[in-house]
Amino acid sequence: MPMFNRKSEPAAPLNHPEAPPAPVSKPPPNGGMTPARSGGLLSRGVSIKGSVKFLNELVVDGEVEGMIDSPGKLSIGEHAQIKGEIKAKSVTVRGTIEGNILATERCELAAGCTLRGDIEAPRLVVDENAAFVGSAKVAMPK
Repeated sequence: MPMFNRKSEPAAPLNHPEAPPAPVSKPPPNGGMTPARSGGLLSRGVSIKGSVKFLNELVVDGEVEGMIDSPGKLSIGEHAQIKGEIKAKSVTVRGTIEGNILATERCELAAGCTLRGDIEAPRLVVDENAAFVGSAKVAMPK
């Protein structure tokens, strides 16, 4: 006696010509920003001169000359070259930065990174293989 009574069903065809296309998200009519489902990426080989602003998360592996300002999380990739001030909630550095970092929550200097500038953050993590020339103020905001 079989343990399971399974009815075999024919396999559905992979292409459904009558199926409607997937909906495309449109920007809001007021031109405002919508929350991103995943973070942004400034890839290797991309160079920006000017200020960079974002909301949630950004990974920079290219070059930025100017200020980076955000209430979100910033990750500086190992190929990144940053010249300018950084203000963000959380900053993780694997590349090279010439400028100051102000993190409202956390700053991490990973192995192989180089920072020439000052840090101000309530929490600071520095790997023993990170290069850091500057001063650090580690204190909770008032």
